[in-house]
Amino acid sequence: MPDSDDPHVLAAAIVGRCDDIVTQNLKDFPTETLAPFGIETQQPDDFFRNQLSLAPGLVCSALRKVCARLKNPPKDVDEYLSILTQQGLVATVADLEQFADLL
Repeated sequence: MPDSDDPHVLAAAIVGRCDDIVTQNLKDFPTETLAPFGIETQQPDDFFRNQLSLAPGLVCSALRKVCARLKNPPKDVDEYLSILTQQGLVATVADLEQFADLL
């Protein structure tokens, strides 16, 4: 592993029988290191978009719950989606527009 702080992430993915490691730090998880374990990397935006396409109701319900738990300070849905956009989930937030009534 290129970063000595990351082997535990790969170990957890192996033990947990994960298919993907979701990270924005793709350079520290090279394909040639992960491939023997059948593990790939995915950007968070791609991961959440995939989850949304598979189970939009569950994803929207989870987002509602997370938003409702934000208390200090409280955030409405639009503020929460703005935070997700700032964190790089631009395509996910764009896809969520069609589910605005579920949020």
